[in-house]
Amino acid sequence: MLKLDFFAAVERILEADSRFDRNAYHFLKESLELITGDGKKHKPRVVGHVTAHQLLDGVREHALRQFGPMVPTVFSYWGITKCEDFGEMVYQLIELGTFGKSDKDSIEDFKNAYTFFDAFVVPFRPSVAPQKPILVRPRKRKLKSGQET
Repeated sequence: MLKLDFFAAVERILEADSRFDRNAYHFLKESLELITGDGKKHKPRVVGHVTAHQLLDGVREHALRQFGPMVPTVFSYWGITKCEDFGEMVYQLIELGTFGKSDKDSIEDFKNAYTFFDAFVVPFRPSVAPQKPILVRPRKRKLKSGQET
């Protein structure tokens, strides 16, 4: 099988399948580089083969840092609504020889790793109930003539 470089592989995938935005593939690659250290900016957290759950943890961490509470909006715009979507993208890249896999890996490994609500909404919810507002009575102003309003 001929291995395609990442950018050529993404272009080929997008010609045949436009479910996911180009930026989603680049984000996936950045997330992988963050955990493997291929980006040279970070020490590798995983040496060797990366499992689906390790990759998804990297995706979650990278997304929260990059987009904060806007993660669900950005991912939705990119066509990503669940962890399985990242699995679909990974396996498209595997088919083109851009990413590799072991005999133990399966696309099923991406199912139900976490819900997007738990991963990307819950961290930004207030941890305590908001306090009741303090009602302040308006002060009466005195006019120059000595009359109150």
